[in-house]
Amino acid sequence: MPPAKKRKTESGSEPSAPAVEDSQSSKPQNGKQDNDEAAMPTTSAADTTGQTETKPVAPDSYSAAAARLARFKALQARAKTSSESNLQAASQETKRLAANPAALAAIQRKSASASQKLLRAEVEEAGEDFERKRAWDWTVDESEAWDKHVRKRATARDGVAFQDYRQEANKVYKRQLKNLSTPDLERYDKERLEALEKAARSGELDIIETEDGEMVAVDKSGAFYADADSTTFAQHKPDKEAIKRVVEDVNRADEQRMKKRRERMAKNGDEGDVTYINEKNKQFNQKLDRYYNKYTAEIRDSFERGTMI
Repeated sequence: MPPAKKRKTESGSEPSAPAVEDSQSSKPQNGKQDNDEAAMPTTSAADTTGQTETKPVAPDSYSAAAARLARFKALQARAKTSSESNLQAASQETKRLAANPAALAAIQRKSASASQKLLRAEVEEAGEDFERKRAWDWTVDESEAWDKHVRKRATARDGVAFQDYRQEANKVYKRQLKNLSTPDLERYDKERLEALEKAARSGELDIIETEDGEMVAVDKSGAFYADADSTTFAQHKPDKEAIKRVVEDVNRADEQRMKKRRERMAKNGDEGDVTYINEKNKQFNQKLDRYYNKYTAEIRDSFERGTMI
């Protein structure tokens, strides 16, 4: 090999040795740094644990947390109780709506009748009077009121059937009296005083004070107080509420009458148009229909369509 090339190769290979040495020398340094970094977290963790152990916790925070927990548990218990009560009420309401009131009333009546029969049998077996023993539970006034009620019910039950128009009108009159609203006595007294004052100002009445201090109105002409020939009742003007009550009563009676009529017609099979005036006429029309319907059907259909001239 020429000397020049030898020098070049030696000069190119010499710098590689320090690089290897640098890499070998850097390995222990990196290892030392890693050891230092690994040791540092342990010291910081030890420092933090020491800080947490040395920092005291205030007792107020524990009591506040306990109070909040107690309130939360109380609210939970209240919510649970409310939901259970609501569910129970809903179930009871569902059962009540599902039950038939008429059936429940019938069951109660049967139960009361059975208990009364059982008590009567026990009393009669003991040799005692059942009616006398049962009367001990009631006072004299209550017993008389009950007897009156029983007699009234028996009379009403016997008078249900139609007898004559006078009896029917009497029943309607009694029912209307029962449904009559409470009279407005204050308004009546007010209108009476206004009428007395008006008559006194016009000279029809004289107001005289008696020895007892009572004020008495004396009718001089005899025209103020009504008699058999008086027509002052025609001058009365009822208010709108009274007129409304009368109209509602009349409409209610008409609705009841039409309802009974529809039920009667449905029972007899006459739900269509009424073409008779009484039962005899109805039978006659049915007889005509049986004989002549096949001949008059086309004519009646033409009349209904409006094509018949």
